[in-house]
Amino acid sequence: MSKTDAAPATPHPGMGFRQFVGYIAALMATNAIAIDSMLPALPEIGRALNIDTANHTQIVITAYLLGFGLAQIVYGTLADRFGRKPVLLVGLGIYTIASVACYFAPSLGIMIAARAIQGVGSAATRILAITIVRDCYSGRQMARVMSLAFIVFLAVPIVAPSIGQLIMLVAPWKAIFFMLFLFGAVLFIWTTIRLPETLKEENRTPISVRGITFAFGLVFRSRVTVGYMLAMTMVMGGLFGFINSAQQVFADAFGASELFTLIFALIAVFMALSSLLNSKVVGKLGMRRVSHAALLGYLTVTLIHAVVVLAGVETIWTFSILQALMMFFFGLMVSNFNAMAMEPVGHVAGTASSALGFVSTVGGALLGFGLGQLFDGTTLPLTLGFAALGIGALGWVLFAERGRLFHSSGAPARS
Repeated sequence: MSKTDAAPATPHPGMGFRQFVGYIAALMATNAIAIDSMLPALPEIGRALNIDTANHTQIVITAYLLGFGLAQIVYGTLADRFGRKPVLLVGLGIYTIASVACYFAPSLGIMIAARAIQGVGSAATRILAITIVRDCYSGRQMARVMSLAFIVFLAVPIVAPSIGQLIMLVAPWKAIFFMLFLFGAVLFIWTTIRLPETLKEENRTPISVRGITFAFGLVFRSRVTVGYMLAMTMVMGGLFGFINSAQQVFADAFGASELFTLIFALIAVFMALSSLLNSKVVGKLGMRRVSHAALLGYLTVTLIHAVVVLAGVETIWTFSILQALMMFFFGLMVSNFNAMAMEPVGHVAGTASSALGFVSTVGGALLGFGLGQLFDGTTLPLTLGFAALGIGALGWVLFAERGRLFHSSGAPARS
């Protein structure tokens, strides 16, 4: 056997290629399952914790997102210093213990704190899944691993609400947190037993406050990075606003709570399809053409949706169709926005990735929570909010590109 043939078996001894792909997919699924499996349970959680305003149950989602976003800023640096495996085990341990705390939470305050801590733990899986793959593979083999894992990652938002709903058919809502505990515990044991340390000893880097400060300065001085980072924050705000309000929209605005998990899954399918489409066309058309066209499509759909609601002709079907289209364009935007934000700061990629994840997740969570709190039993605040965030995203893209679309920043405009 040649060295080339043997290469794929050596980067993670003790874990075969198929197992490795499944493991990475499970790490990537941790965040989505912790958010989306909760959605059908929000009314029950509100009643159990004596939340007197339905909109306030959204804090169960937002608290998790804030913890998830805030912690991203440190995991990359810690993993570069202490290794991938110990840092990942700490994160999974936090996630698992916090799931137990959520199960036993006697009040809203403790639930919020436990959910935020659960998000802090989950952030390790988001940062380290990609980092571990990068340690083990490069080039086409890395792309192959990520593509296979991404298939599972895309499936989780589709099925997670149904998993939560199925659990509630046979057990109280707290059993969802028991499921998350089991999920975290299995990953912790799997990591302990099967994952080798993928960071070579000679590649470990000391933690330098001066170096971190310098890297963050480069990130926030880049016009392109800041513009696309804040554009991504806008559209993430729309996504989180939808996630926060979706269950209430179907139950209160349309009186069709029984359709929630089905239609939510169909909407998630459109986002998954657009992500797959992006992987096929972005190499040929370029990130700017694809994402700028998608942004204009996103904005057009949100404005049409607002007009439909203002005209008084909104139904569950107009909402579902237009929301699916909005999520389709979202899927074509977000990965490209992230990649373009990283372009000018590739030499400080770890810090830049942490900064992007921190700003877009925390900012998006706060915007999404604010949007969700405007829910008044109709879809009007939500659709107007989508349109406003779409306009904001367009503004930040124009800032990044100095007022021009569909071409590289700093390049002359094409005729």
